Amino acid sequence: MASASLDKIDHKILGDLLKDGRKSFSAIARETKLTDVAIKKRVESLVRRGIISGVSADLNMKTLGYENPVFVQIRSELSKNKDLIKKLNSYDYVAELHQVLGEYNLFAKLVVPDLGSAERFINELGLVDGVIDVKTLVVLSELKKSYSVPSGTLQNKL
Repeated sequence: MASASLDKIDHKILGDLLKDGRKSFSAIARETKLTDVAIKKRVESLVRRGIISGVSADLNMKTLGYENPVFVQIRSELSKNKDLIKKLNSYDYVAELHQVLGEYNLFAKLVVPDLGSAERFINELGLVDGVIDVKTLVVLSELKKSYSVPSGTLQNKL
C-alpha cells in the first residue's frame, strides 16, 4: 500500500487534531501562519484522501464505571470465520475486533463493567461455533497512548 504524501503543515494539522479534535481551524492557522480557509481546505483534502476518517471523543471508560480493557486472542476455524466475525461484531462488550497473523487469528478488545462480566462473556465465547481456543489479557494499567503521527514518518517525507 502506497503511503499518502504529507508535508509539515499536514503533520501539524493531524497532530493538533489527534490531541484535540475540536481545535479550531483559526487556532491551527495562527500556529502555522496560514489562513483559516487554507487550513479548512487542507483538512477537507485530508478527509477526501481518506487520511482522516472521522473525529471522535476519547472516553475515560474508568470514569464511566468500566474496568480496564480485556484483550482476547481467539483461534478460530478459518472456514467459520465469516459467521464468527459477524457474531463477535454483534456483542456490546466487543469494542474492537481485528484479524491478525499468528497462532491466534482474531484479536478483540472488550470493555466490561467488571471482571465477573468478562469471565461470563469469555466462557460464553468459548462455546461459540468456530472458536477453537481463547486466551485473555487483562490490562492492569495503560502505560502509553499516543496522540501523534510517528515522527519517523515526517522525516521520511521531507
